[in-house]
Formats: sequence, C-alpha cells, structure tokens
Amino acid sequence: MKVIIRAHDLCRTPVEILMSAPFKTILEKFLRELLERESPRLGFLKEVGFIEGAGENATIHLDKMINLFVNLLEPPRGDSSSLPGGVLPSFATDLYYLVESLYDYWRMADRFLIFEEDYKPTQVMTREYHDSFRRQVSVLEELVRGTYRRLAENLTGSLFKVYRQLPSGAEVGLLCERIPCSMPGAYQKLEGVPFIQLVIIRPPLIYYTRSNKREGTFTPVDENPIEKVSFGEGKWFCMPIKVGLLKTFVYFHADFMPLGVSLANLFEIASGEEVREGNPDCVVVFSPGERETVFYEDPDTETVVGLVSGGGEVDYFGYMKKMILTLHNLKMIADGWFPIHGAMARIILRGGAEANVVIVGDSGTGKSESLEAFRSLAGEYISDMEVVFDDMGTLGLDEAGNVIAYGTEIGAFVRLDDLEAGYAYSELDRSIFINPHLTNARVVIPITPYDAVVKGHRVDYFLYANNYEDISSSRPPLEFSTDVDEALEVFESGARISKGTTDEQGLVQTYFANPFGAVQKEAEHRRISREFFLRMLSSGVRLGQVRTRLGIGGYELEGPKEAARALFEEIRRHK
Repeated sequence: MKVIIRAHDLCRTPVEILMSAPFKTILEKFLRELLERESPRLGFLKEVGFIEGAGENATIHLDKMINLFVNLLEPPRGDSSSLPGGVLPSFATDLYYLVESLYDYWRMADRFLIFEEDYKPTQVMTREYHDSFRRQVSVLEELVRGTYRRLAENLTGSLFKVYRQLPSGAEVGLLCERIPCSMPGAYQKLEGVPFIQLVIIRPPLIYYTRSNKREGTFTPVDENPIEKVSFGEGKWFCMPIKVGLLKTFVYFHADFMPLGVSLANLFEIASGEEVREGNPDCVVVFSPGERETVFYEDPDTETVVGLVSGGGEVDYFGYMKKMILTLHNLKMIADGWFPIHGAMARIILRGGAEANVVIVGDSGTGKSESLEAFRSLAGEYISDMEVVFDDMGTLGLDEAGNVIAYGTEIGAFVRLDDLEAGYAYSELDRSIFINPHLTNARVVIPITPYDAVVKGHRVDYFLYANNYEDISSSRPPLEFSTDVDEALEVFESGARISKGTTDEQGLVQTYFANPFGAVQKEAEHRRISREFFLRMLSSGVRLGQVRTRLGIGGYELEGPKEAARALFEEIRRHK
C-alpha cells in the first residue's frame, strides 16, 4: 500500500490526524482486509455495533469508530462504567490490540510526504532552507507516534516502560518544485510536472515490489512514445538526474513512487538551475498502462526517449535503472564514445602499487561482487580504494588521445546474496532494500561522490568477468591477451551463467555483455570497440579476463575473492 500525503494537508494535532480523510481511508481499508480474513479481532466491534454484517457487504460505522478514538485521546477519569461511545471496559484489551495492529498496518505502507512549491532560484541551496524542510518532515513523525502512544497508554491505563522510536511518519520526504523549463514540441506536455529537488529518507527503507527481475530487452520504435502518455496533474513527478556527463529527466507515475525515490541513492540529482536550462539529453517515462519497454531517438532534438509501461510486471527497479542506462549508452555511441557494462575501481595496495581496474560483465558475472571482494580483503592488501562505477561506464579520450573512463552512477544496485554476510546491514542507515525475502534480493546504496565519478580516470586493466569457467593450470584466475582479435572475441561473446537476475537461464551469450545500447547499435559499437582496444593495447593497458566462478555453485563468495587476490599480486608485480 502506498500513501502520499501533501504538505498543505499536513495535520498539526492528534485530533486532526484522527479526523482526517486519509486516516478514514486507511482505517476502512484495514478493517476491510480483516473482514476478508474473517479475523476474530473484529468480534467486539460487531458486539458494540460498529460493524454490521460480514464479508465485503459488511457495514462499517467509521464515524463512530473515529469519534471513539478521538475521545480516547483523553485519559479516563474516575471509575467509568464504560469507555467513550458506550464500549465496555472488558473490551479495552481487544481495542488496544486493534490499535496496535492498525499502527503496524500504517507502518507497513510505503509513506511519502510531498512538499510542492514554486521555484525560487538559490533557495534550495541554503542550509536554513534544508533545515526547515527536515524539521517539517519530523513534525509528522512525532505526531503520528505521539497519537498512537496516547491511545495505547489510555487503553492499558499505564505508561510504556520502553519507548521504541519506530519510523512512524513519512518514510520519504520530497521537496518538489514547479521549475519553469522550456521543452520543445511533443515534450511541452511535460512542463507541468514538478521536479524533485530534495529527498529525506527515514531508514530502514524496505520496498516490496510486485516483480523481482527484469525480462526481455528494450526495443526501438519509429514514433515518439511520449505522445501517447497522458500526464494527469498531481499524479506525476520528475527526478532530474545526472547520468555520468548527461542530463536525464525521469518522469514516473505515483504508482511507481518507490522506484522513482530509489533513484536518489543511485544518481546525482540535477540542480534547479540545470533543470531550468531544459534540453535534457535523455527523457525516461515510467507509466501504468499496456506493457511496453521501448526507446526512440528523436532526430529533431537529438533527445533519446525511453518508455517503460505496464503494471506489476514492470514494478521492479531494474527496469527503471536499465532503461536510464540504455538511453545513456545510445547517446554515447552516437557521439563516438565507448559505453561498457561493468565496474571500475582505483586500487592502492600496501606498499604503494596502484592501478585503475575495469571489469566488464553482464548481470551476475561478478563485476560488483569483485568490488565487494576487494573491500572484504582491504585489511590484508589494500591501502585505499575508490569505486569509480559499479555497473555502467564510458570510455572516452583526453586531449592527448589517452583512454579515460567515466562513470554513470554514484551508487550501486547489488544482489544481497553476493555480498559478504552482514555488510549491507552495516550500511542500514543509508541503504534501500528491495524484496530482501526473495531470490535476487537487492540493495541500492550510495558509494562514490559525483565529482569522482565524472572526473575521468586512466585505465590500467580492462578485464572480462568470466563466471562460468573453473580455474586450472591452463585456466588461471587471470589471463591476458596481446592480440586485439583474440581479446575482442572474449568480450564480444559475452558468455555467462545466468544467476536468475533476468528471465535467462543457464549459459547464455549477449554481445559485449551489454544489452543496454550495445546490442541495439551493434555495428557502430563494433567499430568503436575495436578503435578503443587498439588504443588500449598500444598504450600498455592490459586486456584479458578474470575468472570469478560466480556462476559455479559453492564459489559465490570465494571465487571473486580468489580472483581479487590474483589481481592484487599482478598489480604488485607490474607496478
């Protein structure tokens, strides 16, 4: 259940909370679900006449119940023969458990507090404005928790002995500004959608989406898909983000609010000034409707547009993230850059040896898991490590013609199963967990400041993450090639054992391990990749593969660690 609260309707007292329309809606939904389950908890409400009948045709006298709760905000006086509303004291315990269950029901919902304002240049950059925004989000937190406690303590007749400061207000506070942004042609229909400029997250933040993996690929279309989407007022939001060096506007319907909010942990939010300039490089629309995952390259504006639409089948963060990165990669290929599906880290070993390492691979091959292995072995080998990117990057050239790598994201979207036990939970206060109870459980966690992601880093090692071959005397953890055709053959085959993160099974192949732009523009990508491989070989970059064994049972953690140790020894020998 998603609850969206507008700040202009924000309650200021416990009575206002209980008398509000949102509380009435939530109370009815809660009781209807109990009726559907034929819960014995409702027996006393039927006895006192608050509920008549059974099942979906039952009549619930909500106003009577709400008045009872309002009266219970005041402690009982003297020896009253009944609770407010004529409820016998013998039902106080049942009513207390109902209040507890309702409180838990509320806290299980995805709760968003929206502040929507007109754009005032520079105000969002002041510390005073940020402080004011945080205080306003905290008001609801204290009010909801205080209302619950007053009801519970008055029903039990005693004060709590343990006060747990549970997240009780909004899990997420969003400041949305109506920023004037001139958009051309078909994009003018987007101009009324507010832009998210500030985000407050109350951890632990856990989302349960209706889907848990991504299926299929993103396909090109000949007409702008934005023209067939209706952007109803009040139902849409835009998260303006910087994807590497590109500006991207991500428009999402309120139905997909948890996915849109999670972008704040993965990408840098563009400022109001950057938004006001307009002319985004990419536009992504995440909409309810008929199932589609398509993109369009607009020849008039040179904007790349992506549409993901559907219901529960697309309610998965992987669709949003990968569509964003697909559009980024298409734009980079068009400009002659070399987008790669992989991870990069700057590693400084004890003793001073250092190297910038890029590991290329599709989902589940071990690129992110290798970064985790680097981190887990830090005490033994590493003096310092900086993650440049975790999933997608781009190779370009500096003024001297040297190969330079840039990242796209400030965070990571990582499988919990492939992290060292306990690591994600040590980062509980910063992470967004997605379906932690299921296979392919994920965590979205910030890692690297934006300036470090886009400043440009030289490349020393460019490796393919081989997760399907065991190691032997003829197949070492690290293997290098000095022949461009031999090296390209490994990367272009994109072989891997699927880890169940998509709809693929077993040993599969994807061109250059990159279905996000490279597959759609394979001819252009082949030409660009050969040019960059030749440049890397001529400048001393070591090309090869690292056998992570991540797809082989029993090596999910030890495989990447052994590969990491081999890489550390290699860096020491050659630096």
